[in-house]
Amino acid sequence: MCGRFAQYRSRNDYFNALGIEDDRLIYDPEPIARYNVAPGTRVLLLNMRDEHLHLDPVFWGYGPEWWHKQPLINARSETAPTGRMFKPLWHHGRAVVPADGWFEWKKEGSRKQPFFIYHQQHEPLFFAAIGKAPFDKEHGHEGFVIVTAASNKGMVDIHDRRPLVLRADAVEEWLSEETSPERAQKIAEQAALPETAFRWHPVTKKVGNIHNQGEEMIEEMIEETVDAE
Repeated sequence: MCGRFAQYRSRNDYFNALGIEDDRLIYDPEPIARYNVAPGTRVLLLNMRDEHLHLDPVFWGYGPEWWHKQPLINARSETAPTGRMFKPLWHHGRAVVPADGWFEWKKEGSRKQPFFIYHQQHEPLFFAAIGKAPFDKEHGHEGFVIVTAASNKGMVDIHDRRPLVLRADAVEEWLSEETSPERAQKIAEQAALPETAFRWHPVTKKVGNIHNQGEEMIEEMIEETVDAE
């Protein structure tokens, strides 16, 4: 799953990584500097509206009026295209979360150790997402969810689910209003980065508190420090 992530680079960094230019986008070289993004907060979400790209702050979570539980934060790529909850979003609300990595907690004995997972080459990541469009309107708790895929190989030791991270060259087609739901499924299957594209390391348990921010949240902890926490 993905219940916490980092979005600390600048808007310009994400746009440059995608190789996109759009006169309606707001460019800004200032780092976003969110090292511990939690559900229930507003997150910058890249989406396409009226044939132009937009980056809107959107509530992370999805809970329609008939859903009497906590808003959901993830959707499985295997079932989202056809399930009751997410099918309309898959058809008309595809988006992307620009990010720099995500956190997972691994159970080690009687405790849980957080890990930060990121690109091998420290490149920006683009999480597939779906939500209630249009994203420039207020929809209460009908915001967005991050699409997840099964973890394989070594990453399954950390968690059996992970964000579906799209290749940069697949982002615009995923977002396009011209892309059919069926084609979007193919993109999810064929244009996602494999587990071998990532690496991970243990980080401070302070990341468990959503109020803690700063670069310290993603710094690698040496074994002695991990044991001492």
